Amino acid sequence: MPTQKLYAGAKLREIRTRLTLTQKDFAQKLGVSLPYLNQMENNNRPVSTTVVLALAQEFGLDVTELSTGDSERLVSDMREALADPVLAETSAPLADLRLTASNAPALARAFLELHRAYRQTHERLASLDEALGRQDVHMQASPWDEVRDFFHYCDNYIDAVDHAAERFAQGAVEHGGIRAAALASLKETGISVAFTDIDQLRHYDAEHKRLQISRYAQPETQTFQLLLQIALLQNGQLLEATLDFARFQSDAARSIAKIGLANYYAGAALMPYSTFLETARDTRHDLELLSNRFGASIEQVAHRLSTLQRPGNKGIPFFFVRVDQAGTITKRHSATRLQFARFGGACPLWNVHRAFETPGRFLRQLAETPDGVRYISLARDVSKSGGHFGAPVRRYAIALGCEIRHADALVYADHMELDNPQAFEPIGISCRICERTHCHQRSVPPLERRLTINENARGVLPYDVG
Repeated sequence: MPTQKLYAGAKLREIRTRLTLTQKDFAQKLGVSLPYLNQMENNNRPVSTTVVLALAQEFGLDVTELSTGDSERLVSDMREALADPVLAETSAPLADLRLTASNAPALARAFLELHRAYRQTHERLASLDEALGRQDVHMQASPWDEVRDFFHYCDNYIDAVDHAAERFAQGAVEHGGIRAAALASLKETGISVAFTDIDQLRHYDAEHKRLQISRYAQPETQTFQLLLQIALLQNGQLLEATLDFARFQSDAARSIAKIGLANYYAGAALMPYSTFLETARDTRHDLELLSNRFGASIEQVAHRLSTLQRPGNKGIPFFFVRVDQAGTITKRHSATRLQFARFGGACPLWNVHRAFETPGRFLRQLAETPDGVRYISLARDVSKSGGHFGAPVRRYAIALGCEIRHADALVYADHMELDNPQAFEPIGISCRICERTHCHQRSVPPLERRLTINENARGVLPYDVG
């Protein structure tokens, strides 16, 4: 496979701006001419090996930043938006989308925001009778989608919050563990904690400074909720400063994001970055060993692995997704080139859907996306009991995976046919934008391909994809 040239003009400009350097000074430090730097910043030339080495040696830059970030996410999101039926006649070459994402990321985000507003308006018009009877209809982005995109484009890593949680965890040793430290910290601030028979996982009475945690919840969930409350009560200023930076469009989005940041803090305190990353490497990312070592659930461990993107000390770039039994994605993040559909479900050929059929077992899959990138994917079902008879049980399936080049660092890749192309199952992202012409599970035709319909013949599908 030929080496892919690296075009990272927007990232170079961002780095130069962050260092408050002129193009002339930046070019001198990189050892290139001013015209050459200008051409690289405008993506007329790829970033040379000399420049990559200079960035690492001169500025201590984690060079993986050049090939990661928003560009691949923007390209994936724009492709999905352009696959909308209303834009079916407006196909754009992939090269144009990559050029837009690299050279005009603000324009790409504006387009995505416009498309999201259109979709929301369309959905509301589809339920016009209901909408006419409501007084709170606003023509703006869904708060939930806005928050999800915030974490999505932060690479699911919030540096200040992560460091604050790690500092709290470092002080937990003297208390005998993170749970004891959380209880002690709450007690020091005058908050009483009780494990009671409540249907909610957590309830805090601010007036009486009393925190109740459900005795029915699993121990790891109880600890997580204690840490979440610490984030809200003792790190409020940090959370608010992060929210100010995000500039959400509504109070609802800001409130949802605050809970999201508190959840992030809890996970980062339960599994502090440096210690967790080192242990993950030592155990070759064995989820069960990590779960036992850190007193966390399998889902918490998998989610945390997907957030290990601290500059200068990154973990393996994982994707993480959680789906319900209807196939709807309820959590999604990818630090890899694989990007999930913003709307609808995941590819039915992906092993995450089969996890419901084999409860309590890890399913392994070697998969290849239409762009030729190969992955190893791990899937497992997750059941969340209400804790007593008659309480509802929530069932999900989670998937965690990475590109096959990291397979040696995963215990789950052992004894798999990594060198056999036939062992990789073809999967896609969303049927509307999937380029595969022969897929027995396709639900709708791809919008970028011409269809041939023969009334005298019928294959697996009622049409042929050109």
